[in-house]
Amino acid sequence: MMITWVLLLSLTWLHAECQTGISFVHHDYSAMYGAMQYYAQAYPNITRLYSIGQSVEGRGLWVLEISDSPGTHEPGEPELKYIGNMHGNEVTGRETLLYLIGYLCEGYNTNATITKLVDSTRIHIMPSMNPDGYESAQVGDVDGLIGRNNAHNVNLNRNFPDQYGNDVSREPETLAVMQWIKQYPFVLSANLHNGALVANYPYDSTGSGDSVYSRSPDDDIFRVLSLVYSYNHPTMHLGQPCPGDTTGFVDGITNGAAWYEVRGGMQDYNYLNSNCFEITVEQGCQKFPYASQLQSIWDSNRPALVAYMFQVHKGVKGFVTNSNGTAVPYATIKVNDRNHGVQAAKDGDYWRLLVPGTYRVTASAAGYGAVTRDVTVTDGQAQTLNFTLTAGSTRTSALQLAFVLPMMTSTPLYHRAHLNVKVEAGSNNWFIGSL
Repeated sequence: MMITWVLLLSLTWLHAECQTGISFVHHDYSAMYGAMQYYAQAYPNITRLYSIGQSVEGRGLWVLEISDSPGTHEPGEPELKYIGNMHGNEVTGRETLLYLIGYLCEGYNTNATITKLVDSTRIHIMPSMNPDGYESAQVGDVDGLIGRNNAHNVNLNRNFPDQYGNDVSREPETLAVMQWIKQYPFVLSANLHNGALVANYPYDSTGSGDSVYSRSPDDDIFRVLSLVYSYNHPTMHLGQPCPGDTTGFVDGITNGAAWYEVRGGMQDYNYLNSNCFEITVEQGCQKFPYASQLQSIWDSNRPALVAYMFQVHKGVKGFVTNSNGTAVPYATIKVNDRNHGVQAAKDGDYWRLLVPGTYRVTASAAGYGAVTRDVTVTDGQAQTLNFTLTAGSTRTSALQLAFVLPMMTSTPLYHRAHLNVKVEAGSNNWFIGSL
């Protein structure tokens, strides 16, 4: 099946419409928390500041939620998260996420695209997962290790349960994130690092421990998500290696294990233990750049960060109810050609990321007969595919959905057969369809 997925890269019109007011300086724990408090207080109608736990040294693991109904899961609305600074000395994720908070808050009701995103999506942003490590890291660090681990000297990105085993004690930061993932019906996530310029996707681990391509059942989706980030970044998609390194990346993306094998990584844990599709974005070669570089780093990553969030609205979505119209919570949604199901939320709403194509989707729940429907997914926003389950019955039907996509004139930019993905550059639009 040939997949055509369109990535629209002309985001320059966004740049002048709203700019974050956070200064381009490094933010230690107090300054980071203060910035998050400021936006929570200045924009109470669209924000909620909460902590998912504490670090080893007692620093809060703070999250700012941005939504038109903060504190509430709106049935039918997908949720996503960004996590930065998992390695304490890799700091640009921490800073770009603070700038993103400002960008979204200040752009709400002044920028149509940002307003549409916030109104249709519940966004959770954690600038620092490793605040203890950050406090010991050093400005100017290029490829060092000081501050990388948490206060117990544990690498948090080797600390999660793994499909091939990872018998280690879980750190407080790890346990907090694991509980967070269970608590919210996240659909999409990205984990921001430094040390290269590439978007990295599951799987990270292999059964043998060798560095070879480790393909997940949703490899096509993960490649597309990674391409969205890399092609909306001015240089990531070029795939150039860092100075002193010889490793380049075709299109600026890589399978995690094909690059190097990681046992106990967070992105694999998300995918295998929840509905959440997470990639790891390496935002630059230098781990702790000087403050004078931060604005340029933000300018480069801003379009990609925003474009990536809109991918939560791809694939299929809908509700699972019974014959009385009552929600069927936690129903299982499976797609016939891949061995990875997702679970509906407590209100019966579900989201399933898929690339364009025709699929057979089955909803099932204890005490009900399974229902199977066919759906054609296009390049546009997620197709609505609802299920009504009846006790003791099983049935199959077909749904063919097509959208006329409002696009400006576009010209082919790139095609690579081994990815089965066609990338096009567009004019004045940067996402497909309307939300």
